[in-house]
Amino acid sequence: MKNVDQLLAEKLLEISAIKLQPDNPFVWASGWNSPIYTDNRKTLSFPDIRNFIKVELSRLIMENFGDAEVVAGVATGAIPQGALVADTLSLPFVYVRSSPKDHGLENLIEGNIKPGQKVVIVEDLVSTGKSSLKAAQALRDAGAEVVGMVAMFTYEFPIAAEAFEQEGVKLFTITNYSAMIKAAVATNYIKESDVVTLQQWRDDPAGWVPNKAKID
Repeated sequence: MKNVDQLLAEKLLEISAIKLQPDNPFVWASGWNSPIYTDNRKTLSFPDIRNFIKVELSRLIMENFGDAEVVAGVATGAIPQGALVADTLSLPFVYVRSSPKDHGLENLIEGNIKPGQKVVIVEDLVSTGKSSLKAAQALRDAGAEVVGMVAMFTYEFPIAAEAFEQEGVKLFTITNYSAMIKAAVATNYIKESDVVTLQQWRDDPAGWVPNKAKID
């Protein structure tokens, strides 16, 4: 029987929410070359997968952050899943913008949150962790207690793990980069020879050189 992490990874690859191109890398907005591109918004168009993610995120919260009083989604990717999870758990929902609105009340946090409330954050994707932890800080600045974070997928960057530990934010994800590689090999999405390339990128995404494994 497949583990939940590999099962979701296979689903994400199947619907092209995750795309792998080790031999023809993508270029991220940061300028990094990358053999992977992730767009988890695609899961919203597939009810079975959407519900699977909703249930598993809810399970992670109940198992690890059962005292949470509010669910907070990180704009924009995690707003839909965060709202679905909050509805499943019958908890209030808010979401955190990447920057304050430039008009009206100039809100950074949309929704009703009170100082002292225990908040669990929902993310769709964790890469370096900067935007995720920025949302956590915004909630703390508003007086909330951030009990932790759950996410659909993480690249498992060492820099992200260090940042989360430094900020004291516990992170639990449904699936991850390692499980995705196993799923990609098992479904013949990639060749065994691509695994080294994918692992090299994960270990040093900023300094990764395309086809480095083959050049060496």
